[in-house]
Amino acid sequence: MPGIIRKTSSTGVYHVMLRGNNKQVIFEGRKDYLKFQNFLFQKCHPQDSDNNPLPPCCVIYAYCLMPNHVHLLIQEKEEKISDVIKWITISYAQYYNIKYGHSGHLFQGRFRSENVEDWDYFVTLLRYIHQNPVAGGLVGRVRDYTWSSWCEYENNPACQISFCSTGSVLSRIPMDALTELVNEPLPKTQRILDINNETPIRLDDEIIREFIRVDCQVKNPKDIQSYPIAERQAILKRIRAFGGSIRQISRITGISESIVRRAE
Repeated sequence: MPGIIRKTSSTGVYHVMLRGNNKQVIFEGRKDYLKFQNFLFQKCHPQDSDNNPLPPCCVIYAYCLMPNHVHLLIQEKEEKISDVIKWITISYAQYYNIKYGHSGHLFQGRFRSENVEDWDYFVTLLRYIHQNPVAGGLVGRVRDYTWSSWCEYENNPACQISFCSTGSVLSRIPMDALTELVNEPLPKTQRILDINNETPIRLDDEIIREFIRVDCQVKNPKDIQSYPIAERQAILKRIRAFGGSIRQISRITGISESIVRRAE
């Protein structure tokens, strides 16, 4: 069966996630994290055989190396994103397999990605990626995690390998404003590509109600029935895009399934 063709981002920016096969640990210790960082560095700052700098293969704006998975906020440059990720994963897998006598696949299948088409979602991902260790219970504060790009943003001495394009981000948002956002937990309604949602999941009714209340600014879902047609359909479209099923939206709002189905 041919592989699924990835949609191309108009900005060239992607949120990429890699995870260990069967969610196995891929970083056993400090040297493993550093090795992976080094491979990222080589793609951001490549050199020829005489150590002369070459154009970057990619630009990385944020990353987080978790024990069994990796998040990257990355932009295509001289190489396609698929070629960049393929080189990184193969290089690291070869290192890991030799070091630990491991056989078989280290990473699970093809890498997963989503397009980043606008600045608002870009900032959301900056927050999400850096909040990963806190959400995972590894540290209490974003700044306490060594293996993420937040070390670079804060110029933390613990950061031994620097390769992120932090300057281009900070030219658009001041550090104090970014720090405030990164330390403010994202709302539960924010859906982002994650290690635990490889396939679409059914959202709980309460999550849908919260999305309607907070994001659509509708206190009572049943009120949508009385909205003008265009406004009603626009809201239903947003709820469907968020992940609500036709039957679920119909049940929560009291609007017929046929009308909900037309909101595409």
